Amino acid sequence: MRAFASALAALSGASLIIGSLMDGTGAGQWLYVLIGLLTPVLGWLITLRRPEIPYGWLLLATACALGVGTLGNALARHAGADVLGKGSTASFAVFYGLVWVFLPLLFPDGRLPSRRWRPVAWIAGVAIAVHAVATTLSSLDPLREGPPVMSGPVDLLASVLSGLAQMVVYIMAIVVLFGLVARWRRAGAQERPQYLWMLCGSALGVIGFAVVLAYLAVGHLAIVSIGTMTVLAAVPGAIGVALVRHRLLDIRFGVRGSRLSLVFDMRPTVSELLSELSPELQDAEPGEQLAGLARAVREGLDVRWAEVSLTGGARFTAGGRQGEATVRERVAGGLGELAVGEKNQGRFTAEDRRLLHAFAVPVGLAIRSAALAGRLVNAQEAERRRLERNIHDGVQQQLVALIAGLELARASGGAPEMLPPLREQARQTLDDLRELAAGIHPSVLAQGGLVEAVESRCARLPVPTTVLAGPDLRAARFADEIEGALYFTVSEALANALKHAAAGKIEVRLSHHDGRLRASVRDDGRGFEPSATALGALADRLSALGGGLEVSSTIGEGTTVSAWVPAHG
Repeated sequence: MRAFASALAALSGASLIIGSLMDGTGAGQWLYVLIGLLTPVLGWLITLRRPEIPYGWLLLATACALGVGTLGNALARHAGADVLGKGSTASFAVFYGLVWVFLPLLFPDGRLPSRRWRPVAWIAGVAIAVHAVATTLSSLDPLREGPPVMSGPVDLLASVLSGLAQMVVYIMAIVVLFGLVARWRRAGAQERPQYLWMLCGSALGVIGFAVVLAYLAVGHLAIVSIGTMTVLAAVPGAIGVALVRHRLLDIRFGVRGSRLSLVFDMRPTVSELLSELSPELQDAEPGEQLAGLARAVREGLDVRWAEVSLTGGARFTAGGRQGEATVRERVAGGLGELAVGEKNQGRFTAEDRRLLHAFAVPVGLAIRSAALAGRLVNAQEAERRRLERNIHDGVQQQLVALIAGLELARASGGAPEMLPPLREQARQTLDDLRELAAGIHPSVLAQGGLVEAVESRCARLPVPTTVLAGPDLRAARFADEIEGALYFTVSEALANALKHAAAGKIEVRLSHHDGRLRASVRDDGRGFEPSATALGALADRLSALGGGLEVSSTIGEGTTVSAWVPAHG
């Protein structure tokens, strides 16, 4: 399709240039060439970027009619061929009909504004065809000097039909002009400037032709030439301004790159929009990131509104939402949805859907990040409640009992036999406090590192436990969050092996290579179905650090829990 459009543009442009320069190389001929080339260039640009839109092909058809007419006219003058002269006049009839009626009527996407305009389109189409055919059949030669010569009633009929058809086309052009006024008044803020330019161009074209008819009768060729140039340039010029200045059909022009090269259809890519947003999104909360991405989607697709919604009900909308979504895209495996409203100009194309699909990737990542942050907050809240419950049910009750014992000892005079139980009770409370503190962040982890903390944890287990770690790893230290994540993963895996697996032997292996710190806990217990594991909070904690967690288990053969995080000692 694009190759065919390029061929049509090249054919019409070449015909126009050759036909014009055959009559000379003066300033007037070059001006005619420059004005005439505007139509094929616009048609080629639109079909190149939006081949599915009929308006670009309509412009190319108009350009071909102008090019064929100009070349045929020149060949007829220089070769003396009447057939070429008549054919060229017929091509000009098609050109003017398309410029006056169909380019304004089908603006901007090549479709009728409504079904009510079908009669106008049919009448104008039939009138253009009658005008072209009648001009071809008539023996009147517009290139011949002197008074017109009729060869018979057929010539007379053809001439009358040609004049009447041209007048009908002109009347339809005026009807379309008034229709443009109504469409301009009803258009939104985004579309109104585009319609205004087309309205002005169409009005200049109609007025220019009236000037040509008026001054042609009195033989004022200079004004006739100005009027003709106005007819040729008015509508294509209006389309060109709307295309460049007001992003007609969502086509943009601009300067990009260090070499200041002109770029056609300068729609920002997903990476460019995200690069602009990166300073804003870098330290933002997950909700702010999703709101920023919604704004980027709205700008990138030039839609009235865009919305990122999460399955839980949270919504982040850019622009005022109106009506139902035009296109929806499920993201993050069903965790959320990306929806957009109507485009500000034109309709959704395959390129728009491709861009929306590309946006779904960063939006999905942000949704997963928001979900992970939510799970981490829930896990922290659950841990806080667990600690509160342990303190209330354990240490707090022991301290209450200790205080009561001390009060009793004081009231009874402090008999010596009451002190040993109180001392033992205080010692047990201290041990419980140390165990509770170890569950929060063991001091041995901060002082001795990961290997020493894991060995200390395993030394208190009631089953034989082996800790395997290289000598280099014993002296290595890592960030607190990395050591803490692996330590608590090992602790939870050990607790599960003791409580649920009925393990008789446990092996813990620690290693560091290829930029990853790894820990695995293997037991010989009863095993279970891996889907039944309750290590989701630990997996989220590791995932937040860029790591991962794997659980492999077979009933009757034991369980292996493997964790890793990126770390550089």
